[in-house]
Amino acid sequence: MGSTGRKVLGVLKPGSMAVLRVVLAGCAVLLGGRAAQGQTAASWDPGRPNMTRAALEDLLARYEQATASPGYTEEMRERARYEASLIRARLEEGDFQVGDRILLVLEGEEQLSDTFAVAPGPALLLPVVGEIPLKGVLRSELEDHIREHLTRFYRNPVVRARALIRIEVYGEVTRPGFYVLAPETPVTDLLMRAGGMTREADQRSIRVERGDRTIWGAEALRQAIIEARTLDQLSVRAGDRLVVPRKSTWSLGEMLRVGAFVLPSVVTLVTLLR
Repeated sequence: MGSTGRKVLGVLKPGSMAVLRVVLAGCAVLLGGRAAQGQTAASWDPGRPNMTRAALEDLLARYEQATASPGYTEEMRERARYEASLIRARLEEGDFQVGDRILLVLEGEEQLSDTFAVAPGPALLLPVVGEIPLKGVLRSELEDHIREHLTRFYRNPVVRARALIRIEVYGEVTRPGFYVLAPETPVTDLLMRAGGMTREADQRSIRVERGDRTIWGAEALRQAIIEARTLDQLSVRAGDRLVVPRKSTWSLGEMLRVGAFVLPSVVTLVTLLR
């Protein structure tokens, strides 16, 4: 992601985000199941915990329409472009990463009723059955995808499958560390699992990182928390981490005192150099 993409994550003001939620009708898909006016049932099914392909495609189309509209500010168009890129990657690559876990139950088969780790590929390696490729598969498609493969070995298999992702919570929380949880978990619940933020936490600077990139930060993530968005709705995946920074140890008064001390020396130095 370019520097512009990184910057826009942290600069949206609450008012701008409110406007963005109105003008981008697709955002209703992300707000916990409240369907936008005129939106089809295929776009959002409140009975399903994770985003369907139809919902993601509908949301992507709305974001792309917004990025091309001169009626929105450049800041809003940049935000829409960035969220569209996250959705596009999900649709092309799927949701599963090495490190994810899948809770699988195949009725009548104990050896296929367990929690299995996602292997490189990505793929699910099962006893007897062998490898089930997961590239391009969304979490909402997992159960049907596994059932389809198992029909080669079993007649009318009764399958239950649930994805679990491994997320690191880092920084000013009571219990930092790694957590394995369902992707439909709200960000607020993840923070609670980590014991909540400490008194030293800078609540206005929390962010979600992926490698050396910030994929959600500052005002954008704070707004998502207010809206009770889930990890799946934020396109979070295994290996991402939620970072809660420490407050700056320098108060405004301290900075002013240091400035008052340093400024005369700087003025003197500049005068001598002239």
